[in-house]
Amino acid sequence: MKILVIGLGGIGQRHVRNLRALLGDEAELLAYRVRRLTHVVTPTLGADESLNVEAQYGIRVFSDLQEALAQRPAIAIISNPSSLHVSAARQCLLAGADIFVEKPLSNSLDGISDLVRIADENRLIGMVGYQLRFHPCLRKLSEVVAGGELGNLLAVRATIGEYLPNWHPYEDYRQMYAARADLGGGVILSQIHEFDYLYSLFGLPSSIYALGGHYSELEIDVEDTASSLMEASFHGRPLPIHLHQDYLQSPPSRQCEIIGDRGKAIMDLHALTVSVFLRNVKEPRVLALENFDRNQLFLDQLRHFLECVRERRKPVVDLNDGLQSLRMAIAVKQSIASRLPVKLNAAAPSSEIFATDAARGAE
Repeated sequence: MKILVIGLGGIGQRHVRNLRALLGDEAELLAYRVRRLTHVVTPTLGADESLNVEAQYGIRVFSDLQEALAQRPAIAIISNPSSLHVSAARQCLLAGADIFVEKPLSNSLDGISDLVRIADENRLIGMVGYQLRFHPCLRKLSEVVAGGELGNLLAVRATIGEYLPNWHPYEDYRQMYAARADLGGGVILSQIHEFDYLYSLFGLPSSIYALGGHYSELEIDVEDTASSLMEASFHGRPLPIHLHQDYLQSPPSRQCEIIGDRGKAIMDLHALTVSVFLRNVKEPRVLALENFDRNQLFLDQLRHFLECVRERRKPVVDLNDGLQSLRMAIAVKQSIASRLPVKLNAAAPSSEIFATDAARGAE
């Protein structure tokens, strides 16, 4: 099976390692590269300069995307910077390849509806890389919510924060995609996993109000802090969801607390626990993961994608699902810029899905 990888940074190399683990020599790996950095990014996010990534994983490299697509890859994994996703994904779909696109789908909504249309018309598989959907803690939290034991839900509070310079020790944080507006960076899009899992639990919110900006001394040209209040609906009742994101917290924090009138559940993705507290129950029920290997999420995600390709079935996060989390993130950016709530119209086409109160005459 010919597989084209577009971009061999940290996440691209992780996918390559996992492809070799799952498929071995069955995978004929191609890559479209621009910078041609040679080091191997290790599983612990170091840079091994003694190894050449292309030789290490047996990758045939192309400097022209159309030349790479002329090799007729069955699958393309798109892991270049976010602002370049749509152009690469469109060319791959038109060449007949099923695609796996790293999150976020893009840094804007431009061209997304066209991607969805091309994939649908040609019956091609498109999946977006939200590996948290495969996390045992999120799956447990989803079971708790669906089971109804928390009663009527009253509020949701989620937070994610981690000091940006510690993300990739092997590179200057100022050059990372997450730090640069031209590459689609900023805390809102770089930490978009939270929007996706909240969407998976509670659906698309009807409106979002947000505050945020570049509040720190980090040398970046994007926002490093954002706090969003979303109005969702759960069983016909309004449900407020608050999400805080930042590039600054030490130690890192990643939690979600769901509060109901009969109890609450807290997911802590750093402690690897889900704790369920119920009224009149003295001790919480705790799921605690032991010996958890984070790469298992990426392996499970890639295995799922390959199965969907073989069986021609919908992935757990297809292109349209990836569009919804992107809509939420773009709404946050719009609200920060306008200082007004942004309403999301679930029925409208992707080019017409927002309406701020300013545009409506502040109803």
